[in-house]
Amino acid sequence: MKYLKAFVSLAATLGLVYVLSRPLGPAPALGPFLSPFTGFSQNGEGLVTSDNETLLKLNGLKDEVMIRYDDAGVAHIFAKNDFDLFYAQGFVTAKDRLWQMDLQIRAASGRLSEVLGKATLQLDQQSRRLGMGYGAEANLKIAMQNPHSREALLGYTAGVNAYINQLAPKNYPIEFKLLGYQPEAWKPINTMYMLEQMTLTLAGRSNELNMSNLLKKYGKAVVDDLFPDYPMFQESPIIPAGTKWDFKPLKVQKSNKIFQYNDSISPAKQTIAALSKRTPKEEGVGSNNWAVSAEKSITGYPILANDPHLELTLPSIWYQVQLHSPSMNVYGVSLPGIPSVIIGFNQQVAWGVTNTDADVYDLYKIKFKDDSRNEYWHNNQWKPTKKRIENIYIKGQKEPLREEIIYTHHGPVTETDSSSGKYPELAIKWIGHEAGNSFLTFYELNKAKNYDDYRKALTFYVGPAQNFVFADNSKNIAITVNGKLPLKYKEQGKFLLDGSNAADDWQGWIPAEQNPFVKNPKRGFVSSANQSSTDPSYPYYINWVFAPTERGVRINERLNAMSQANADSLRMLQNDNFSVLARNILPKLLSTLKSATLTPAQKAAAITLANWNYQNSPESIATSIFEEWAPMLMGQIWNDEFGENLEYPTRDRTLFMILKQPNAKWFDNIKTPEKETLQSLAENSFKASLDTLHARHGAMSKSWQWSNVKGTEIRHLSRSLKPFNAPALHVGGGRSIVNAITKRNGPSWRMVVELGPVPRAYGIYPGGQSGNPGSPYYLNLLKKWENGELNELVYLLSPDQQNARMTSTILLQKP
Repeated sequence: MKYLKAFVSLAATLGLVYVLSRPLGPAPALGPFLSPFTGFSQNGEGLVTSDNETLLKLNGLKDEVMIRYDDAGVAHIFAKNDFDLFYAQGFVTAKDRLWQMDLQIRAASGRLSEVLGKATLQLDQQSRRLGMGYGAEANLKIAMQNPHSREALLGYTAGVNAYINQLAPKNYPIEFKLLGYQPEAWKPINTMYMLEQMTLTLAGRSNELNMSNLLKKYGKAVVDDLFPDYPMFQESPIIPAGTKWDFKPLKVQKSNKIFQYNDSISPAKQTIAALSKRTPKEEGVGSNNWAVSAEKSITGYPILANDPHLELTLPSIWYQVQLHSPSMNVYGVSLPGIPSVIIGFNQQVAWGVTNTDADVYDLYKIKFKDDSRNEYWHNNQWKPTKKRIENIYIKGQKEPLREEIIYTHHGPVTETDSSSGKYPELAIKWIGHEAGNSFLTFYELNKAKNYDDYRKALTFYVGPAQNFVFADNSKNIAITVNGKLPLKYKEQGKFLLDGSNAADDWQGWIPAEQNPFVKNPKRGFVSSANQSSTDPSYPYYINWVFAPTERGVRINERLNAMSQANADSLRMLQNDNFSVLARNILPKLLSTLKSATLTPAQKAAAITLANWNYQNSPESIATSIFEEWAPMLMGQIWNDEFGENLEYPTRDRTLFMILKQPNAKWFDNIKTPEKETLQSLAENSFKASLDTLHARHGAMSKSWQWSNVKGTEIRHLSRSLKPFNAPALHVGGGRSIVNAITKRNGPSWRMVVELGPVPRAYGIYPGGQSGNPGSPYYLNLLKKWENGELNELVYLLSPDQQNARMTSTILLQKP
């Protein structure tokens, strides 16, 4: 019997070892992950102590590099040449963010399924069909021909790989262990994929299918009325209204007619994600930036601020770094995977960016000659297509999934409409496919000394189009709507375009020097918040719709009134919670309730709104009521006639109708026998919004406070590893607010720079420098960000400069 027990015990042990050594579906083998020698327990980190110095011998360096760390975990890199500078940047970024870099590159290049299996196959197909690889390859070819970008890419790549090569499996970031795979060598093209991914995030949406459906259903007169090309109620454009355009514009050929499509168009199963987002772009993905003149500043020099609004993640989208070499001394934030500083400052200049939202993503209806798709009709002739084979490898499958993507001169043919047969018929023309070297813009800004350097740097930029704000020690301030902006006739791309008609092709590019810009305006400041680039006098077409204007209006109101400004003045503006939207519309909405029959609870809610100061503070209950009521009212106005596969009129147009056209026919719900009015819709939506809040949060009480109702959360990039998420946050702000914190988006980096002989700068993002949840630098910046505070940034002028906040040093040397 004892032998039987021993055999059973041995069999059970061997079985357990076998189970723990085998992957469980998409999950890794548990044995290696739980191992005390190589598993997750090896990922803990301690706080860096002062006077700690480490020497590392690394292949590929040209000279010695010094990396000094401050108490926030930020690396300050001092190199004797630019190759080593970017080598060290790649090394330290990989040290803190290796899994983030790997994940983002896999997402952009369509390779998630290699490590995650079938669950991410559709995402990979979307990336391949959109032509992310095509764009990355085209950009890499251009970048490698320039000595500066080539040196940066090769240096950065060598540094990332130097870090990967010295990693033992026990030191892999925890996510690699959880998913059961290992880091792979970095390649220069990965940087191009990162640029493609950012272009997709900021300029990868299309609404022309919905707009074409509207045109077919209602006709041009109704579309022109409800979807105007410039806001009707309120706007405060980026380039001040009335600015004179000192150039002779190029002539733009107009199409003879709008392309009319016979059938209603709806996305099919093959639709890529970017095209399937038919709802308006979520507010909170945008940005603010501004600069005040020396005359408005207490320091006698300009002050610049920037806070890009993107998805809030752990680790952060951004990575702080200082880069010092004989050619530059720059501090700011980089994007992990891209050498240089993207938003930042040096001793002479500062700059920041917001998204322009230019229309650089158009859809074309393609007519193929036959099912072979070898030829398509364009400009009265059959033209050959090109075919690109995409092989998608899937974890657990021996053979890759093979896809054939058809390319026309417009771009990849990736979407099937409802009328098509077997094959996609809609091609994408997108700025992400335009070959260029946008890296040079940031490289040149990193070492810029004045306004002329800034303007020169912008000439290299392709996209996505950005509003580049600028300030320098010569006391200049400026803002430029910048990027390669296609030369298009008015409203070209507002509707589906005819892929057969040469007149619907992009006609070239707006000359860079004719892109909208303003330098040292009389009002004493420049600013942008993703609103309209210009007033209608600008002679070129950029887009017909931009972000709602409320943030821009509020920023400009406060900057107009500002004097004797300092860095804290601009920090407070970044945290401004005032609702211009509520100021505009709430008095009218409350007036509609005066004759309504309300319960005591509903009356209490109305009184709470009437007493509101329009501040979206974390504790505000009125904010929660308004932020539930306003979108519900908009839905009740438009849902009956602008439902599936149609576009909603803009918020500005809706406000104009509510405030200026209270008897408009659109208030009536055509699906009910009664005739609805603004008053009845406002009353019904008010009661419905209170019912919604009650169902989710109980009776009106502290549980209705805005921070609780909004529920801002910062998730780990995996989306599924909840223990790695940030704790619950107590923050205000919201859509249309300068402090644009929504549930999952918001200020991903806040920066304020006081220019002067030695700049003083302040900045913060939610989270920390490290992507390791076991590191003290994973969440160390979160509380200050939550409170609206900024850290003073350590800007060193030399490698031996003494500063009490410096904690440790790493020396990189050749073997």
